[in-house]
Amino acid sequence: MTNTVSLYQGPEDSGDVESNLTALDAAAAAAAAAGASILVTPEMSVSGYDIGELVVDRAEPFDGPIFGRVAQIARAHGVAIVYGYPERSGESVYNAVQVVDATGTSLARYRKTHLFGELDRAHFTPGQELVVQFDFEDLRCGLLTCYDVEFPETVRAHADAGTQWLIVPTGLMSPFEIIATHVVPTRAYESQVFVTYVNRCGTESSLTYCGLTCAVAPDGTDIARAGVHEQLLTVHLDPADLDRSRAINTHLSDRRPDLYRTAPRPAGTAGPVRAEQENDR
Repeated sequence: MTNTVSLYQGPEDSGDVESNLTALDAAAAAAAAAGASILVTPEMSVSGYDIGELVVDRAEPFDGPIFGRVAQIARAHGVAIVYGYPERSGESVYNAVQVVDATGTSLARYRKTHLFGELDRAHFTPGQELVVQFDFEDLRCGLLTCYDVEFPETVRAHADAGTQWLIVPTGLMSPFEIIATHVVPTRAYESQVFVTYVNRCGTESSLTYCGLTCAVAPDGTDIARAGVHEQLLTVHLDPADLDRSRAINTHLSDRRPDLYRTAPRPAGTAGPVRAEQENDR
């Protein structure tokens, strides 16, 4: 069974929560008209991202008013929605993603684990659960956010846990286009997963987002790729393509994990730490 998926790169003019929800509603309507069963949106798509202390002011619990509005939109158009928002839990605020199905029920929640610079660290607490999965139609899906995918270990952890389709809302800005054009396809290929990388576009405060939203097949090739402006892509993900790619590209089964025991060193130190040295500490 082929999965039909819409990826929304927008809105280009990120505003307040209400205007972002209006844009989300329009994108969900367009996704439904295109035959999609799920709509994926960018990092912090409902609240805005580079908005300073407003991101804290707009934070709310996972089941707060934003969730209620997104659930209403999902039910109205009969599509599942993946959206980004600032999640408040106790005294902490997280850069979060939530998945709502077509009935308005929450399927999964993920908190960004790898925070990017002061843009994230000034406001967010890092999440502590890396592999968050949910089943959608006939694919096992996983969630990461933006900077998370730039670490090969995160994607490999998902592959090891059985993830077939990795959904990555992002807020990638210039001059880091190489992440979208080269790193993301590499992650898909080396871990043999579908990756949908859904970016923001336009400008917001000091940032210019570079777009380039893409769906990448497990063989590392683009299924579809957006330009730099607001756009809705609709793509088809076929699990049979995953099976064919994994039969040809056998990196996962050919690994030698017994040799991969070098412990990481802090940046700036010289030489490897060997497993036996680590064990002697």
